[in-house]
Amino acid sequence: MLALLHTSPVHVPVFDALRDSDHPELELRHFVDEELLERARRDGPEAVGGDVRQVLGRAVGAGARAVLCTCSTIGGVAEAQAAAAGVAVLRVDRPMAAAAVAAGPRVTVLAALRSTLGPTADLVEEEAHRAGRPVSVRTVLVDWAWDHFTAGATEAYVQRIAAAADAVTDTDVIVLAQASMAPAQRLTSAPIPVLSSPRPGLAAGAAAVAAAVRERWGRGR
Repeated sequence: MLALLHTSPVHVPVFDALRDSDHPELELRHFVDEELLERARRDGPEAVGGDVRQVLGRAVGAGARAVLCTCSTIGGVAEAQAAAAGVAVLRVDRPMAAAAVAAGPRVTVLAALRSTLGPTADLVEEEAHRAGRPVSVRTVLVDWAWDHFTAGATEAYVQRIAAAADAVTDTDVIVLAQASMAPAQRLTSAPIPVLSSPRPGLAAGAAAVAAAVRERWGRGR
């Protein structure tokens, strides 16, 4: 079973649909805590470390073989708890960051929340270092987009993200920093590759569960 740590309930149907289309045998269990994002925005991501650890503990207690954090703001905090949790803890945006680095040295990160820009830019630079590739990261805050999201105006939210992506020039790849931004891919007309995190992130989570099952089976022999 793969547990998913969300900071918004809107992600639940998105990842369920991806599971149904890409990984139909994968069992998911969702843990939603909206307060984690609010506190991380107010006090910094490290302030929610203890609460994230508690959620991970509940997930492991429920039988999770791996945990996928879908919030880019606290993804690094969750990932750092893997040793304490005793299972793989992944951040949904890491595969996307690796793909961005492979696409070229000029990476533009779009986010609707300022608190997401720093963690995502740091992640891209980390993946560049891991790959031994040069990278220059530019960050763009999409003004007013989050107001649409919190008001439940999903289509206006993704349209604003898509418009911001269309306005980007002089870059090799555009990264949509938050999982909620993924639908903007279908609206953008940008000639530049636009990457989002849910599909590759879930694939990484599914692979982590499969690896954990194989390891347990091997020990059982």
